[in-house]
Amino acid sequence: MDISLILPAYNESTSIAGTIGEISRYFQDRSFNYEIIVAADGDDGTRDIVSQLARSNSSVKVIGHVERRGKGLGVREAVALSAGEIVGYVDADNKVDIREFEKLEPFLQEGYHVVFGSRGFHQSLIERQQPWFRRLGSRGFGLFMHAVVGLQGIKDTQCGFKFFSREAAFRIFGEQKVDGYMFDVEILKIAQNQGWRLKEVPIRWRDDGDSRLELVRGNVRNAIDIFKIRQSSRRAHRLSIVAKVSEVVLDDREPH
Repeated sequence: MDISLILPAYNESTSIAGTIGEISRYFQDRSFNYEIIVAADGDDGTRDIVSQLARSNSSVKVIGHVERRGKGLGVREAVALSAGEIVGYVDADNKVDIREFEKLEPFLQEGYHVVFGSRGFHQSLIERQQPWFRRLGSRGFGLFMHAVVGLQGIKDTQCGFKFFSREAAFRIFGEQKVDGYMFDVEILKIAQNQGWRLKEVPIRWRDDGDSRLELVRGNVRNAIDIFKIRQSSRRAHRLSIVAKVSEVVLDDREPH
C-alpha cells in the first residue's frame, strides 16, 4: 500500500461523497495503491454514505460511532488500521485540495518523517479567510500554546493536512492520548520528543464557513488538553532520562 489517507468526519453527509470522489480520482490518476479510511462520528448518515461508496470502491473503509467521541480518537483508531507506507489525514470538509500533497511529497521522499501543511507562511495562500474573531482567537491560541507546550518555530499546528512515514505514524499515535481537537498539538510534540524529522510546508487553504468548534466550552476543553499535553510530555521526558541512565548503569556492570 503506497498511502493510507484518513478522513476524520463528524456529520459530514453533505460533503463526504464529493471529498472521497476527488481524492480517489487523484490517487488513481497518479497510479497510487491507496486506501481511504473515514473515521465518521455522528448520526446524520455519513457512515451509511461511505459504506455505500465502499461497495463500489474496495479502497474505501469506514469506522466510527453515533456519539461524538473526538477527532483525535478517530484518527488514532484509523492509524492503527492503516496499511500504507505513508499515512496521512486531511479534513473531510475539503479545506485543503488533495493536490496540495504534491508540495509535501518531496520532503517525505527526502527522508522527513512528519510533513504537514501550514497557513502560517507568507507563501501560504488563503483563498477564503476565517471570520475576524476566529483569526484573533487563533493568534491568542498560538501564543498560549507555545508558552505552555513549546513547539517553537512551528507556525501552524492546527491545519488538518498532515502526513507521516509509516514507522513514525505508528510510534507517534501509539503514545497519543488526547481525543479532541488538540491532538494536533500533541502529535507534533510527541514527534519532536521522539526525534523525528519535521517539515512545515506552506499550502493553499480555504475556510468553508462551517466551524464545529464551540467558542467558549470548546476553548475551555482545549486549554485543559494543552496542559495535559505539557504534563504527559514532561513525564515522557523523565522516563526517557531514567531509561538512558539505566542503560549506562547496566553497561557499566557488564564485564569488560
